[in-house]
Amino acid sequence: MAEKFAENRKAYFNYEILEKFTAGIQLLGFEVKAVKAGRMSLDGSYVVIRGGEAFLIGANITSLQPKNTPKGYDERRNRKLLLTKKEIVYLAGKEKQAGLTIVALSVYNIGRKIKLDIGLAKGKKKSDKRESIRKRESEREIDRTLKNR
Repeated sequence: MAEKFAENRKAYFNYEILEKFTAGIQLLGFEVKAVKAGRMSLDGSYVVIRGGEAFLIGANITSLQPKNTPKGYDERRNRKLLLTKKEIVYLAGKEKQAGLTIVALSVYNIGRKIKLDIGLAKGKKKSDKRESIRKRESEREIDRTLKNR
């Protein structure tokens, strides 16, 4: 059963997600423990394709045991993503299009492996954001009225 460790909620608000992909992450041993303890933040993180490889930029993994962490450890270091060549070529082509970016959505596990959901996204305009706020508020209002009956 999959357990979610971190989620980028702002990505769903700031971007319109066009496609989703699942990627593995190359982590160090103590980073795996920290992620499983819920010490990962995806706020402001995104994915870049460089030299035929995909990298997660801006994700923060704070160490679980600071005294056991190697000296000079960077919590926001770039982490390599494990995708197929076909997916990397496809994402690289889409990334070059104007207005499209690749954002990190959530981190979870499948068995013993830690996976990252990434999304090909298009930035929302201010009016679209207002519309999604309005929609969310109306859904809350409907839930409240149904709950009070």
